[in-house]
Amino acid sequence: MSIFVDNETRVVVQGITGGEGNFHTDEMIAYGTNIVAGAVPGRGGDEVNGVPVYDTVDAAARTEDADAAVVFVPPKFASDAIFEALDANLDLVVAITEGIPTQDMAKVNKRLAEVDTQLIGPNCPGIITPGEAKLGILPGNIFEPGNVGLVSRSGTLTYQVVSNLTDRNIGQTTAIGIGGDPIVGTSFIDTLDAFESDPQTEAVVMCGEIGGEDEEQAAAFITKEMDTPVAGFIAGRTAPPGKRMGHAGAIVSGSGTGTAESKINALTDAGVPVGDTPEEVAEHIDSFL
Repeated sequence: MSIFVDNETRVVVQGITGGEGNFHTDEMIAYGTNIVAGAVPGRGGDEVNGVPVYDTVDAAARTEDADAAVVFVPPKFASDAIFEALDANLDLVVAITEGIPTQDMAKVNKRLAEVDTQLIGPNCPGIITPGEAKLGILPGNIFEPGNVGLVSRSGTLTYQVVSNLTDRNIGQTTAIGIGGDPIVGTSFIDTLDAFESDPQTEAVVMCGEIGGEDEEQAAAFITKEMDTPVAGFIAGRTAPPGKRMGHAGAIVSGSGTGTAESKINALTDAGVPVGDTPEEVAEHIDSFL
């Protein structure tokens, strides 16, 4: 099984006529993703590599029976694109765009509470169920179908850990990069809960980083709600307080939470082994299986 996406997911690409959208649409189609439409205002009636383009997500969803969208729209217009996808009542929206203003995402976050759509991102690599579908920019060649779920705030860490798992012949059910911005749609807890409910997922990797309290909250959830074993990794151990390291959300305020140490301690207290390197994370997962 999988979570959120599979080979029956029908996808609209928002921004399909742009350079990034066009390129990654080809990559997603080559992987086997069921791309059924594009959506670009003013480009309705066009076609991109055999994919019909509509003026709106709603028209694309109704005509092509789509249930998911992936957003490749410039930051200035990306929140409007997300709102459009939410208004179309899709099951899933994956926002790849980096640099969306935080105040725009705050408005999106408020709207999310009023709908049933699952938003992944923004500023994320997307989601992949190996051998079935990928929505986003993940390099499909390093993934293999299997029984380990993965959730990460970092795209690069996702690729590294997955590569280490695949090298050990440990495949994945679904891998998700939830994004490193201060406000994102899908949280660690959302994803961990979905993996816990998936009968095929026998272990989970959670890759976090400094900044915020999401990992500490996830540790509390693991303690109370999860029987599936989890292994972790926390990036940013040597980052100085108050300095942003890579992601907009990776800022430690000096309040005592959000540091690598506080996150590692919380996960350790929850019974989650935390690797010093991505390879050690794969070793912990190997020991679970």
